[in-house]
Amino acid sequence: MNPVLRLDHRYHDVEDHDRGLVFDVATLDRRRMLKLLGLGGVSAGLFTIVGCNPSGSTGTSSPAGTAAGAGASATSSAATGGGDDTCEIIPEETAGPFPGDGSNGPDVLSQTGVVRKDIRSSFGSSTTVAQGIPLGISLAIQDGVDCAPLAGAAVYIWHCDQDGNYSLYSQAAANENYLRGVQAAGDDGVVTFDSIFPAAYQGRWPHIHFEVYPSLETATDEANKIATSQIALPKDVCDTVYATSGYEQSVRNMQSLSLETDMVFADDGAVRQLGTVTGDVSNGYSVSLTVPVNG
Repeated sequence: MNPVLRLDHRYHDVEDHDRGLVFDVATLDRRRMLKLLGLGGVSAGLFTIVGCNPSGSTGTSSPAGTAAGAGASATSSAATGGGDDTCEIIPEETAGPFPGDGSNGPDVLSQTGVVRKDIRSSFGSSTTVAQGIPLGISLAIQDGVDCAPLAGAAVYIWHCDQDGNYSLYSQAAANENYLRGVQAAGDDGVVTFDSIFPAAYQGRWPHIHFEVYPSLETATDEANKIATSQIALPKDVCDTVYATSGYEQSVRNMQSLSLETDMVFADDGAVRQLGTVTGDVSNGYSVSLTVPVNG
């Protein structure tokens, strides 16, 4: 049975982009069909999907420091966060209705300034800084064939703000482009970002979107991406963060959310997309995930 889909168009204020949610559901059905046919390892280029998680496991690497420190801390643990040595390709997920990659309206990838580590502020005509608990984000991009670091790969990352708004789309953040950015992986295949902990909005478990590209040069056109997925955030950390000032709406939304009913993760429990999280509210958190892709 398909999970119940709860949508709140008043919350996002982006009614002309509703087709993206219809696409989400259609893509989710394709993913289930592939699993039924035993084709779960189909190339990332064939179908696109996204992820997130409500299971409560946290990581064991050293605690995060400040936002910048949190990102650095996550780098050292990214090779083990949320992954194993099987090189199983990260599940493909839909980019959703708010990608900002040119596939559904706005195209932040074409804007000067999008290549950056700190994605908390807008760039260009606005310098608004997204508020919230600091979160360092680290992804270890691997070749899905032999688990080798995919040096030079580029990652475009985006997520909602503390109020559940997506920059470029939601009415309250339509003139912003914060919480979006691109970074190239080093020789170790790791990319890091400094951000804030995203909200839980109605109908979706807390998550972070990302797309992987072969190189920084190819990360200007969404047609070049080789993977689209999400980082799922653990329930225990979400509950702790949402108990702080500014996340009150997330507390209410979490009461009706679970991994089992999430429209994206209900099929497998986000087993390969659950990030490893360290840190605390006072100093900020770090989340890391190993991401094997079809390079």
